Amino acid sequence: MGDISVSQQYGPIGIFDSGLGGLTILDGIRHRMPQYDFIYLGDNARAPYGTRSFDVVYQFTLQAVRKLFSMGCPLIILACNTASAKALRSIQHNYLPQTFPDRRVLGVIRPTAEIVGTLTHTNHIGILATEGTIRSESYNLEIQKLYPATTVVGQACPMWVPLVENGEYDKPGADYFVRDSIQKLLNADPQIDTVILGCTHYPLLLQKIRQYTPEGITLVPQGKYIAESLEDYLQRHRDMEQSLTKGGTCQYFTTESSEKFRESASLFLHESIKVAHITL
Repeated sequence: MGDISVSQQYGPIGIFDSGLGGLTILDGIRHRMPQYDFIYLGDNARAPYGTRSFDVVYQFTLQAVRKLFSMGCPLIILACNTASAKALRSIQHNYLPQTFPDRRVLGVIRPTAEIVGTLTHTNHIGILATEGTIRSESYNLEIQKLYPATTVVGQACPMWVPLVENGEYDKPGADYFVRDSIQKLLNADPQIDTVILGCTHYPLLLQKIRQYTPEGITLVPQGKYIAESLEDYLQRHRDMEQSLTKGGTCQYFTTESSEKFRESASLFLHESIKVAHITL
């Protein structure tokens, strides 16, 4: 796909995720900032991204960014921890300056890292995330850059996303996998008092996660904090804020079956939506 080199324009906020989990980020942002227009794009046909290589995640994410730019978005949020871990830095440093210098792509890892250091008392932080996010060590690097005294331990949860996407997140079969991952994390570092849910699917498992997490440990789902961070960003970047249209609308697109996406999205949004199929 050729790049479209145009200057700053007016348009919606783009929200990209490899699948459905980013809807938890969208929901948090819309709850706090309902006046803006949004486009949500889920690459469901190629999800999950969690086990894919850095190069593949970068290419897939770049295709989505180009598509959202072509749809008029001046600002894109990568509402996917794997894309934020494996693609964001290259897009920000190598792609945008030469191609779209007036547009911005933001991720979900740094805003989460910024808040988590203010929540911990022991300075021991746990990360529950996909294999790709854990292996990237992106959270470790960002948190320790901001809070050098912290100890960060990650635990991959390979079964959690399939449990959510197959509607098993609230069934008894999910209990073993949730309990097992939490026990492994806390066995690795018993001093952990704050745990980041480092995948946007995980809020749907929050009830079970709380059930198997000892009292006194703070759980950090991302939607609320990403929304707060985005609001702060727009207050500090008035040119970008003024380029965003404000009609209170939200459009949904998927690379998979639109009907399948619509049915699954109801788990995350608790409302009926219209969805269109799109090709990247």
